[in-house]
Amino acid sequence: MRTGRPLLAAAALAVVATGAAYTFGPGAVADQGKAKAQKKPAADTVVTAACTPDARHPKRQLRGVWIATVQNIDWPSRTGLSAERQKAEYVKLLDAAAKRKFNAVFVQVRPASDALYKSSIEPWTRFLTGTAGKDPGWDPLPWLIEESHKRGMEFHAWFNPYRASYDADMSKLPANHPAKRHPGWTVKYGDRLYYNPGLPQVREHVTKVVTDVVKRYDVDGVHFDDYFYPYPGEGGTFDDAAAFTKYGKGKKLADWRRQNVNKLIAQVDEAVHATKQHVKFGVSPFGIWRNKSDDPSGSATGGMSAYDSIFADARAWIKAGTVDYVMPQLYWSRGHKTASYKALAPWWADAVEGSGVHLYIGQALYRVGARDEAAWTKPGELSAHLTLNRRHEQIRGDVYFSAKQLLTNPLGAIDQVAKTHYRRPALLPLMKERGGQAPAKPAGVKAAGTAVTWTASPGARSYAVYRMPKSGDDCHTTDARNLVAVVNGPSFTAPSAGTYLVTSLDRLHNESKAVKVKVDPV
Repeated sequence: MRTGRPLLAAAALAVVATGAAYTFGPGAVADQGKAKAQKKPAADTVVTAACTPDARHPKRQLRGVWIATVQNIDWPSRTGLSAERQKAEYVKLLDAAAKRKFNAVFVQVRPASDALYKSSIEPWTRFLTGTAGKDPGWDPLPWLIEESHKRGMEFHAWFNPYRASYDADMSKLPANHPAKRHPGWTVKYGDRLYYNPGLPQVREHVTKVVTDVVKRYDVDGVHFDDYFYPYPGEGGTFDDAAAFTKYGKGKKLADWRRQNVNKLIAQVDEAVHATKQHVKFGVSPFGIWRNKSDDPSGSATGGMSAYDSIFADARAWIKAGTVDYVMPQLYWSRGHKTASYKALAPWWADAVEGSGVHLYIGQALYRVGARDEAAWTKPGELSAHLTLNRRHEQIRGDVYFSAKQLLTNPLGAIDQVAKTHYRRPALLPLMKERGGQAPAKPAGVKAAGTAVTWTASPGARSYAVYRMPKSGDDCHTTDARNLVAVVNGPSFTAPSAGTYLVTSLDRLHNESKAVKVKVDPV
């Protein structure tokens, strides 16, 4: 997806991103026509008799950003920075996200069988200090999580499951590196090392790493990106013949490989939820599942597909319910001739329909300003993607790659997204399966001038504040047209006189009943 992908020779097209080695390989087909019109509000929206939902202001919507640590893409900006500098850089990224009313971050905590946190299982990542295995002198993860939560953002820990090392030379790995201790787990492909997905021991190890983080840290989610079996490139043949002979049991190689990935996804899903029920688990697959030319149920696209090339069958995970969400990387423009956003967004919406699996879209903020395609030279392309999304109730939000572009704001595109689509805050989409319950409604709500205060509700992580319009229509259960703030503590400064509503939210944003308070003119 985003980090260090080999050049894809798929079909006739490769779209090369600026700033990092990202390449995409769809091939040929036409645009797939019109999206479905929205027929009803999302299932987690309560509709009141007086209010028709306003699609411009969804009450529940994920708004996230990926923060890549591999190769120091986003954070920290380079190796060897002091803890204070690292903290300052992270705060700058978070504040840029908070300014646009984002509510989630996806932070890469395990780029390549290494750790951005204190671990007894894998060595410290070199992207902190410049030296693999070197202790940076502090454990960043609790602080990263806390700072995110302070700003009302979920923290999703992003793991790369199978990448063992960016360097195939084992002698350069720390002594405690799992690949060094278990060389039989690895496959050399090109100039890198990968764990063999066909080995049960590898699945056990990845599950153990993930479970360790969920158990010890207050993460809100576990996230995998699109790297499963290596992307086809100049690495030759992925040599898993011995494992296939031992475990293949008469299957075709491609089917066996897909089964291996499916097993890992199911195993991690079960382990995460057994450890902490509220923690979400999801995957950000490559944007093309399969092409219609290879499968009638595929998308009207061409070229490389995740199912056939990297053996990632996202539709199987959706059907099995082994993910809470999918976040396909739809890194193409609406007018792209061979992989149009207008074809792919509706396809994914249909793929999750009725499944209970949430759909968020991975958006290519990093592509804005690229000159290889006219669409990306226009500041409104990303915003237009979100306008198209409104037609599909199944699309519950968007996540942008990557965080550094929040600071550079190419062509002003992310500000345009915020102005057009994120004028109001949004609560997180509800996942019933993750449990939780609405806290008690705020007690003792009172106003003194513009200061509104209340007693903290047990179990509340945050509070939503709405301002009722002069008409008196209470639409706060329907959409976010009157939502003015989501605050962490039991206080709020009203921007003007009027009648306000305050509700309590648990960590999953289950919402209490509202309490009304009047703020008089000063």
